[in-house]
Amino acid sequence: MAKQKMSPPQQPQGKKAGKEQRTEKLFETGEGAVARITPRLRTHYEQVVRPQLQQQFNYKNPMQIPRLEKIVINMGVGKGEQEPKQLENAVRDLALISGQKPVVTVAKKAISNFRIRQGHRIGCKVTLRGDRMYIFMEKLINIVLPRIRDFAGISPRSFDGRGNYSMGLREQILFPEIVYDQVDRLRGMDITFCTTAKTDEEAFALLKAMGMPFRK
Repeated sequence: MAKQKMSPPQQPQGKKAGKEQRTEKLFETGEGAVARITPRLRTHYEQVVRPQLQQQFNYKNPMQIPRLEKIVINMGVGKGEQEPKQLENAVRDLALISGQKPVVTVAKKAISNFRIRQGHRIGCKVTLRGDRMYIFMEKLINIVLPRIRDFAGISPRSFDGRGNYSMGLREQILFPEIVYDQVDRLRGMDITFCTTAKTDEEAFALLKAMGMPFRK
């Protein structure tokens, strides 16, 4: 099978490029980087988003105000058992992207059409909480999504009815941590934002106030 042709993501020009370079310094991976500062998005949530949601939905108890609980990033490989190097590279990429060591995922049931047996390794995932969660989300909003060609916003219809939102990315090279010349294959990923919101309306208001660029 012919190797998929890859093109580097679009790069901001002029003043935007300088702004992006300064912003990326915030997202250095490693324990030290997370411990040095309180993520700006976390401060924004506490000082701006919470009061805004309180006023919008008239919550009687502050504990009712929705919050982002965790972000789950899943990267599938499919034939992880037959191609262990691909799984190894996926784990490497996801670790760089998230700043956290991924766990390998296995098939819960056999899929004969793809020669996948129950228990076969089929990908990897990370679950981000706390500061790492806010850092990843801010990077996604300010750096990654603007790199998508002809980006016009994300779909507002991908909520699950329980206050959680899922989206997909086709290429890991959108992330600044990935060195383009070292990429062996394009890998997509699914990203799920899990909130404490009781309804999709509340979850939408929460994520939009935090900066998620939903299409109108």
